[in-house]
Amino acid sequence: MRISSKGEYGLRALFDLAQHYGEGLVQSDDIATRQGIPVNYLNQLLILLRKAGLIDSLRGPQGGHMLARAPENITLIEALTTLEGPLLPIDVSRDDLTPTQIDDRAIITEVWCELRAIFENQLREITLEDLCQRKRQRSGNVMYYI
Repeated sequence: MRISSKGEYGLRALFDLAQHYGEGLVQSDDIATRQGIPVNYLNQLLILLRKAGLIDSLRGPQGGHMLARAPENITLIEALTTLEGPLLPIDVSRDDLTPTQIDDRAIITEVWCELRAIFENQLREITLEDLCQRKRQRSGNVMYYI
């Protein structure tokens, strides 16, 4: 599994919006500057994220972007599959190979499916709010929820 720059930059943009959640609209130039993302590329990603319903956008000089839902309601699996598509294909075997030991292929495929499930389950457990909490912990601004 490999996360492309599309996934990395898109997740950074969502993380940036999560950190400014509740503050109103955030302009793409500000996100691009803070996250080190080329603004034209960022704008393409923001369109994709808007179409997927993860962010809302308003055009114009006073426009900008914001999360469509609270950060605790957006998981990393949702964000990354929106940006990357399936993270680990179900069938990773090569079509041009014809093994004589069919069971061997099935066993390896099972391993890939198990790894995919573990990876996706982990990403389902992590939200944008969790990333914000990690950042607050690093800076000493921890917020505890009961």
